[in-house]
Formats: sequence, structure tokens, C-alpha cells
Amino acid sequence: MPELLIELRSEEIPARMQRRAAEQLRERLAAGLGENGFAISKDAIRTFVGPRRLAAVVADLPAAQPDRTVERKGPRVGSPQGAIDGFLKASGLKSLDDAEQRDSGKGVFYFAVQRQPGRATTTVLAEIVPAIVRAFDWPKSMRWAVYGQRWVRPLHAVLCVFEGRRVEGRVDLGGGDMAFTDQTVGHRFLAPQPFAVTSFAEYAEKLEAAFVMVDADDRKEYIKRIAGQRAGEEGLQLRADEALVEEVAGLVEWPVPLLGRIDEAFMSVPPEILMTSMRTHQKYFSCLRLDDSLAPRFVVVSNMENADGGRQVVLGNERVLKARLSDARFFWDQDRKRPLGERVIDLGAILFYQGLGTMAEKAERIARLARHLAQKIADCDAAVAERAARLAKADLTTGVVGEFPELQGIMGRYYAQLDGEPPVVSEAIAEHYAPKGPDDRCPTAPVSVAVALADRIDTLVGFFAIDEKPTGSKDPFALRRAALGAIRLLLENRLRIPLLDLFEHAYRLYPDFDKTKAESVARAVLDFFADRLKVHLRDQGLKHDLVAAVFAVPGGEDDLVRLIARGEALKQFLSSEDGANLLTAYRRAANILRIEEKKDGQRYDRLADPRRFAMNEEARLHQAVIEVGSRADPLLADEDFSGAMEALADLRSPVDDFFDRVTVNADEAELRANRLCLLSQIRVGMDAIADFSKIEG
Repeated sequence: MPELLIELRSEEIPARMQRRAAEQLRERLAAGLGENGFAISKDAIRTFVGPRRLAAVVADLPAAQPDRTVERKGPRVGSPQGAIDGFLKASGLKSLDDAEQRDSGKGVFYFAVQRQPGRATTTVLAEIVPAIVRAFDWPKSMRWAVYGQRWVRPLHAVLCVFEGRRVEGRVDLGGGDMAFTDQTVGHRFLAPQPFAVTSFAEYAEKLEAAFVMVDADDRKEYIKRIAGQRAGEEGLQLRADEALVEEVAGLVEWPVPLLGRIDEAFMSVPPEILMTSMRTHQKYFSCLRLDDSLAPRFVVVSNMENADGGRQVVLGNERVLKARLSDARFFWDQDRKRPLGERVIDLGAILFYQGLGTMAEKAERIARLARHLAQKIADCDAAVAERAARLAKADLTTGVVGEFPELQGIMGRYYAQLDGEPPVVSEAIAEHYAPKGPDDRCPTAPVSVAVALADRIDTLVGFFAIDEKPTGSKDPFALRRAALGAIRLLLENRLRIPLLDLFEHAYRLYPDFDKTKAESVARAVLDFFADRLKVHLRDQGLKHDLVAAVFAVPGGEDDLVRLIARGEALKQFLSSEDGANLLTAYRRAANILRIEEKKDGQRYDRLADPRRFAMNEEARLHQAVIEVGSRADPLLADEDFSGAMEALADLRSPVDDFFDRVTVNADEAELRANRLCLLSQIRVGMDAIADFSKIEG
């Protein structure tokens, strides 16, 4: 079947926008074809993107739309002539002989049934493609020349080829039209001459001959392979950096990796500064020795092939790099003239957030909070934790971090080491931003954990106190990430810290806050933690409803380590036959109580009176509830949640017998009330282990 090829060619598309643009083209093209009757899935559309072009190819696209049958319902048989004439005119029928009569169940009506032949695909494409161009959504866009249409960069051409021929069509750019073409161009400098194409195979083949590698994934793999070879020629290895590979693949159409040299004079500068400067400003790849130390080499990916093998390109990039690294070395030299401790006062000139004070005030809060946390973390020296926390943000005032914000913490470690701070302090400064994401390593050193946790708790409590909470998909202050980081710090280090008390303590460190709101703010933050914990544990097989059930035990559960243990025991219990059946019985009891308590306007949460039992099943259930409670309570106190669940399983048989043979809503009022109290004892006894009403399924 015929093939469709589209290319939108423009000035350079920013690398960060390319992948999303390719996906958007696929989605919009699939939607446009689908709306016109073509059964083409999004997955059947291949897209390709590079600095100057955005392309899509669809194989096996029919030459025409499928024929359609259109029905129009008319008036009831026997209607006035005026209604019939209007129906015939609107439907294009000559007479009622051309209409069908159908009994709709509400009478017999006329129907006009017409078969409409599908339009040619080229006609449809002449409508779809311009609509895609006009509706394309770029994060940033511009107008150019006389055109009113916005695009990421000036649009040069719209190639549209179907069945090997150019589609007749044009795009209205709001000030002038751009006719579809069957021609494209190659590399801007190496092969700028236009050439025609009739298929995607020819398109890709001719572009490669014209120094354009069409597929972004092919460019990425080529960059990694050849850059690795260049480093290997010097006995080195390329520093892995997938994000940089992705970006560079979006900057070049014809990647040519070349090996350059770093002036030895700069190798005394911390390697993180050199690597960040090369990566951020020049998009260079760092080379490492076999021991993973930084080597005085880099790889630059040129977009040109040169007769001299790239020698002049390398020399030019080495000169540029020398200037860049001179600036970085200047900042490093200047920063070392002042001890880190002296810089803490400079944090007073940096606002943390309106209503939350300066960075100096934040540093003081996390220092005091770290000291408080040290008392709850084994082998954590409170004075050392306080010192590390007070210095943790000081590197924000340095020239290197001002130039390269991503080095905050890392540079703090270097400056602390130069100042003679204990190693545990310098490491805590470097690690207090970790973990930054789900794949980032979590600190384990006690002082590092205290400072990292204090920083996140202070941020969360502060923003919740001024009501700057995440809403929907918006989280401008990355509070969800902060909460997940705190959760990982607590769980992976098995810290037994009551969170409500911790949140209230953190709230009271803000001197201007209304202290009467400490409890409500702490509860709001804990609820937020509960939501984040559900997300964190979902991948570990602990469902969100089980987390909610153990969070809601009487008195609350705010020890995450204990909560996880309780949740795992609950999961195991519910997977057994006894647990599943007991959950069903709990729901039955809870539903009866909810209905009857609402109807009676009172709660039946008092103890049942054994003297009012009329049947053996009541007495047996009552005794079982008492025995299970006496066995489960000490087990819960010892945090033996699996044992408590096993004890709970003994309720199954007496509960089943009770519901099989006892009528709860007896005619006698006192008997009915006593049986409802017995059901309430079941609910209370089970809720002591977990709130079973939160469990779904």
C-alpha cells in the first residue's frame, strides 16, 4: 500500500524540545488520520527529529478514505407535507420512494440512507498537514519575516509526498502561503543543494549521502561508539553521560567526535569543576583514566568533516576551553581565600523564600533540627551534626557555585576539607542534598543523614505552614521530591523517629509562626508523607490501601519503620484464606453498624453485656474477641505484627458462625443493641491492628 512522508524543515530546533516535538507530530498525525476514517494507530507512525528537520513516515496508508454510510432520520410516516418536503430537501432525496421506513418502537419513521464515497487521501492530507503545522505546540516559539504563524524557529519548507508524488497543498502562515514540496536539503555546509525524494528509503539514503544522519537514536549510538574509540586510543574511557549524549545528538546532523587536550595547568582544579565547565558551557565529554580519575583529555562532537581530520576544530576548541577553565580556576582561587565558616553570615543576603526567611535563618534552623535529630540516630554526634548543618549552605555564596549551581554541596566539601573541618563534616555537607531522585544513592553516615533529613523537614514544614502546598500536577518547590527523599532516609537507615513530634519541633523553630498551629501543620505534613509513601511502596508490592490502613490505626502511626512492618504483616494476612474471609466479615459488621447507628442516632461502641446473650454463638464470639485481644495486645506492644495477625485469624470461625445463625436486628430492642455492641467489639479489636475499613477489593 502507499507510503506517506512528511518533513517540516526549519532553522535549528533546540535539542531539549526535539523528542517531545517528534512525539507531538506522531500524536497529531494519528489523530488527524483517525478523525478522517483511517485506521492508523500512533505506533504505526515513525518519526525522526534532528536540529533542522522533523519528519514522519506512515506505511500502508490507503489511497482513499473508506466509503461511509450516512443516515438521516426524517418525520413520522403520515406527517404533514411540509415536514416531508423539508426532509427531502435536507437529505437530497428526490422522493419518498428513495427513503426507508423503519419502526423505531415509537412509530414508523422515514430514513434517508446514503453512501458517500471516501475522498482521496491526498485531498485529506492537504487539510491535515496544514492543521498540524498551525496547531503545533512549542514551549517557546517565534514569529519571523511577514508571517503571523508562530513556530519554534523560522519554518523553511513542508515536504509532503504520498505514493511517490508531491501532494498538492499549502500551509497558510498568516501573511503568506508555503506550498508543499517534494524536495529537501542536506547538511547546511557540506551538502546544501536541494534534491527531490519519492519515498522514505530514498529520503534516508540521500540525506546520509548529504551528511545528515536522520535517526536521533542512530546519532546517539554513533557518538557513544566513536567517542569511546577516540578515548580508547589514549588508553582512557569515556565518562558515561546519557543526558549529554541526548543533547549533543540534537545539536548535530553529522556527528564527528574528536579528541582534545586539557592544559595540564588546570588539572589541579577539582575535577568536578572541570567536568561541569566542559559539560555545561561547551558540551564536551570528559575522559577518565582506568581508575576513574579525570584525564587531561576531552571529546568534542563536531558537526563537520574537515580535510585536515578535524585538527583545526580541535585547536579552536582547546583555545575556547582554556578561556573557560581560566574563569573557573579564578573562581576556585578566589573562593579559597575565605573559610567556609565566615561565609555563613553572607547567607543573610540570600532569601530562602518570602515568609520563610533568609538562607542564614534556614541554616540556623537546620543546625538546631540536626542536633535534635542526632539524639534519635545511633552514633550521631549532636555537636558535629549541628556544625555540619550550619555550614551546609555556605557554599551558595561562593563564585564556583554561583557559576555552576549544580556543584552546591560538592564544593562545600572541598572548602570544608581545606579549612580543616573533620571528614564527617565535609562529607555531610556534600551528601545533604542526597537522595535527589529514586535512583540516587541514599546517605548512610549518621551525621549526613541528620543534616539531609533536617534540611528536607525544615523545607516541608515551612512551605506547608505558609500554605504553599503542591496542587494537582504542580509542585514548584519540589516538595514531593523532598518528602520522598526524607522517606528514603528514614526507611533505608531504619530510623525510629515519631514524625508528628519531629514536624511540630521543626515548626517551632520558625520564630514568627503561630505556635497554636503546630499540631495542625504537623498533621498536614504527615498526611502528605502518607500519600508519598503510597507512591514509594507501590513498586515494592505494598498497595496504597494497606498503607492507608496502617496509617489510620487508633492513636495514629508515624513511625515509618514500624508502619512498613505492620503493612507487610497485613499484606501477608490478607493473602490467606482466613484473612480474606475475616475482611469480608469485618465489612459486613461495619456496614450493619454504620446503617443502624445512623438510623438510631447513636454509637454502639460500648462493651456487650454477656448476661444478655441469647445464643451460644454470641457467647463464643464474645469470648473469642476477648482472648484475641489479650493475645494480640502484648504482641503489638512488642511489634510482632505477624503474631498479632495470627491471633486475629482465630476470630474467623466464631464470626462465621455468628453471622450464619444469629439475627443481629432482633425484635427485642435490648437484645438488638447488645448484638450491635458485640459487632462493635469486632470492629474495635481488628482496628487496633489496622483500619480494615481503608482496605479495598
